[in-house]
Amino acid sequence: MQLLVFILSYPFLWFISILPFPILYGISNGVYFLMYYVIGYRKKVVRANIALALPHLSQQERLLIEKKSYHHLCDMFLEMTKTLTISSEEMNRRFVITNVELIQEYEKKGKSIMLIASHYASWEWLITLNQKISIQGVGVYKKLGNIYFDKLVRDIRSKYNTQLVQTNKTIPLISENYTNNNQCVYALASDQSPKADRIFHWESFMGVEVPVHTGPEMLSKKYDMTVVFAKVKKIKRGFYELTIIPIAENAKELPDFEITHRYIKEVEKQIIEAPEYYFWTHKRWKHRR
Repeated sequence: MQLLVFILSYPFLWFISILPFPILYGISNGVYFLMYYVIGYRKKVVRANIALALPHLSQQERLLIEKKSYHHLCDMFLEMTKTLTISSEEMNRRFVITNVELIQEYEKKGKSIMLIASHYASWEWLITLNQKISIQGVGVYKKLGNIYFDKLVRDIRSKYNTQLVQTNKTIPLISENYTNNNQCVYALASDQSPKADRIFHWESFMGVEVPVHTGPEMLSKKYDMTVVFAKVKKIKRGFYELTIIPIAENAKELPDFEITHRYIKEVEKQIIEAPEYYFWTHKRWKHRR
């Protein structure tokens, strides 16, 4: 059944990927209408999240953010499909890295780099960074249930020679690379809510105390990595800018949870600047106190 679903879906996805961007966004408008007005995909979750995180805004202001966030969500997933066939030149025109020289400077110091992102704007197009660095880029991802779609997502995300590693295989890979002196940039989005049995630390996030992932900090300290934040800004439809924000050049020197705290504050800044580009469909605040 998994193969049948994939066989029926792939030609459609490939056709979508070759369409010009104006037509792609026309389709996105239609998908938005279905998702928001007809299906109402996770609308209660999104509405509750925005009300919890942005209580100072009026109901009308929050409703506008809600609608814009669904528009952006549809755009982003169609842009991910577009990645199947988009040229490198077009990708670099649409996803600009403003200060890649900072990563290049860190490379020369011989340590691996932990690049932490958030589910904001276009985290999928972070793969373009691998074209501009000399060390191996590694993306951490969660395996999909459908093995054929999982392979498709891996093919898309491994464009430009990015190496992908499943979440449960991340530590063994980092440990092996550290032992063999293989310098890498490890990229992962870490702003989701951890499972209840993996809660080690709480932080104030958008004014609400929630559990947070501490894996990036733990790995950075254990394997002596430089830590940076990937701040992605949406310029306009289909165009983004990535700015690398230093978090910790020497992770071991910082007190426990300071790296995690700095990361959470950077995510907050993104959301406050333009909340409509955050991935509000996550149940980010399901655990809170």
